[in-house]
Amino acid sequence: TAKSIVEIPSPFAGIVETLHVPEGMLVPVGSALVTIDDGARTEQVTPAPEADSAAATAEEPPLVLVGTAPVAPAARRFRMSARVGADRPRDAPPAASEISTHPKPNPLPRTLPPVRLLAKRLGVDLAALAKGSTALISRQDVEECAAGALTTLPAEGATASARETRVPIKGVRKAIATAMTTSAFTAPHVTEWLSIDVTATLELIAELKRDRRWTGIHVTPLLLVAKALLIAVKRYPGINSRWDDAAQEIVTMHYVNLGIAVASPRGLVVPTIKDAQCMDLATLARSLEMMVGTARDGTLSPADMAEGTITITNIGALGVDCGTPILVPGQAAILALGAIREMPWVIEHEVVPRMVTQLAISFDHRVVDGELGSHFLTAIAEILNSPARALSYL
Repeated sequence: TAKSIVEIPSPFAGIVETLHVPEGMLVPVGSALVTIDDGARTEQVTPAPEADSAAATAEEPPLVLVGTAPVAPAARRFRMSARVGADRPRDAPPAASEISTHPKPNPLPRTLPPVRLLAKRLGVDLAALAKGSTALISRQDVEECAAGALTTLPAEGATASARETRVPIKGVRKAIATAMTTSAFTAPHVTEWLSIDVTATLELIAELKRDRRWTGIHVTPLLLVAKALLIAVKRYPGINSRWDDAAQEIVTMHYVNLGIAVASPRGLVVPTIKDAQCMDLATLARSLEMMVGTARDGTLSPADMAEGTITITNIGALGVDCGTPILVPGQAAILALGAIREMPWVIEHEVVPRMVTQLAISFDHRVVDGELGSHFLTAIAEILNSPARALSYL
């Protein structure tokens, strides 16, 4: 869920009293995240001796919303409590007076053992230096504090010097870095480029926008590129494959879960439109608009980004002519759409102004050879060059 926001409903009404985990930290499934004060404080009662074993047996597990919380055996908890009350039987439950009500101490500041040793030698209080910051305390921070140049760690995103800014690598950015590094150093990338005339595509878009049947449907060049890709996949299904290293097999999918790379406020995410090959143009347009909107709102679920088979990235929306897209791990191809510009184009030995764009396709050379990649790219270009003839919905 590093690249999505998942709402976890609270089973209690009240006020969040304690946040146990700072933002960006990875915790085991079942860990306590917050303590909620529901206003119903109850007194702890010492169970009767004859009911001790029954109470321990009938103890209910804690309520966990996600996953399964690890619960220590009752006997182990009683033995730990016996250190407080050494005069009672080893397996007896603790008395109410022996149950500590003190909050858990704050976790130690984040730093490395050599830095802790240095701080001890220089007399630097690491807890005072951190002052609630979750940043990793470095050797330089300790030395500056000892010299009086730094009293507390700067806030997240800032440093003691105004000459640079440091941002912790976590969340979406960390997930993107891991995925891109894995992709680049696992699959041998090959990228091919093609400039195409999309004047007829833009004319079709204008025609659809004037059609009353398409009122309320968002028609864009990305939509027609997506439809062209789906038609090309049907002609060349080998492009919609993946490399299964464990089984030593190339798996060709006979369905298309179309990934759309979206630049959201939280970073790049790739939601997928499931079974896009079954959709007509209008249905595809609605699905595309809904998925992109959800991605930009930051409310994608993990399922929304799972099981993609091939991806489109529209870097032309950022004013870029084109680029070399990096494969999404587990996929064999990704198509990049560049900016659409009016440029001189040669038609029947004459130079005329036309609307031109560039397409780039990167593919996993273990799965897709140059011939298949080239045929697939030129098929998309032919469809976009004469879309009215290629799209069967007309």
